[in-house]
Amino acid sequence: MKTFILIFSLITAAGLLAGCGQNSTPQNQAVNPADVNNPLVNAKRTADKTIDVAYINQAIQLFNVQEGRLPKSLDELVPKYIAKLPDAPLGYKISYDAVKGEASVVRE
Repeated sequence: MKTFILIFSLITAAGLLAGCGQNSTPQNQAVNPADVNNPLVNAKRTADKTIDVAYINQAIQLFNVQEGRLPKSLDELVPKYIAKLPDAPLGYKISYDAVKGEASVVRE
């Protein structure tokens, strides 16, 4: 009986922690001043930047292989190579060097 209660308690706790699957935070929220020095928040921002740049650079290389040249701007990648340009994290912008054929995320 104790084992049943323990298992039931764990399942109930897991269900409460998982929530209903809806995200309660808005997508375009302002930066919370308390999060500025939070290592977890900063790590998430860094990961988001890395993913966006890798995705764009992969599309640039695919464009280069198929078209035989580098794109003049990132807009040439849309919609054939990427559906849309991703939004840069708050306080950053996506920069493209047409000579090198590299995209990067830089501070505004």
